[in-house]
Amino acid sequence: MYDVIIIGGGPAGLTAAVYARRAGKSVLVLEKDAFGGQIAQSPRVENYPGFASISGAELADAMLAQAMEQGAEVELEEASAVRVDGGVKTVVCASGAAFEGRALILAAGAKPRMLGLAREAELTGSGVSYCAVCDGAFYKDRAVAVVGGGSSALQDALLLSETCARVYLVHRRDSFRGEQALADALRARMNVEFVLNARVTELLGAGELTGVTVEQEGGTRTLAVEGLFVAVGTEPELAAFAPLLRLDAAGCADAGEDCLTPTAGVFVAGDCRKKAVRQLTTATADGAVAALAAVEWLDRAGGGATP
Repeated sequence: MYDVIIIGGGPAGLTAAVYARRAGKSVLVLEKDAFGGQIAQSPRVENYPGFASISGAELADAMLAQAMEQGAEVELEEASAVRVDGGVKTVVCASGAAFEGRALILAAGAKPRMLGLAREAELTGSGVSYCAVCDGAFYKDRAVAVVGGGSSALQDALLLSETCARVYLVHRRDSFRGEQALADALRARMNVEFVLNARVTELLGAGELTGVTVEQEGGTRTLAVEGLFVAVGTEPELAAFAPLLRLDAAGCADAGEDCLTPTAGVFVAGDCRKKAVRQLTTATADGAVAALAAVEWLDRAGGGATP
């Protein structure tokens, strides 16, 4: 029996683990893929206080190490369901393992959103990718396209422009949502072309991607690319925990800055929570708030630290 079980080992979950441990509570962090979440895939983080520049992988490793040094236990397990019986939350994992805790923090994060094109799933891994850090090296000296207008898309395009022969940045509007500094840096790259007021409508190629069809201002054009990197946002990974929550139309937990949910002893933090700004700093802030709320709830309920 743990005092706090945290589902999700990204910045929100790992921050929550540090705060809960510092309050003397026993903590288990469950992560289904790799600790660090989406930030671990970022080639360079330059907007986190205290670090002028650091790779996402380095920052993720440091966060994990800090949580473990504080005494948090961690397991690579995919949480697939939660049962609530009185004051006990039982987290059931895909492997069949089950863990019991008094308080639960859902910091499950989000997964990349797909474009919804025909054959997109078929060509994923054969030209279509959602992670430039993971797959960018395969396209050295080749032409690629990035779809999106947020900071993630701009970062992907910058990374790819360092090794790819040509990078097309396709965005459905005439301006970017992402940081101005990133857009300015891209404008200075001779091998980057902005394709604005446009959207990808078709994926070309049989077994491997050979190009994309783009609809732009009433006309169409074909981009001869071997790689398409999709960065159009994320979808929260909360479907398995929906009975514990109120979800908005986008599938995010409809919880405020207090990170509270309708279920007593259950809290939510990070990118899976409804919010206007999703950044590394807002994820860590959520983790701190959720952990302190869980600690307060445990103390009110008489839940002392588990030996």
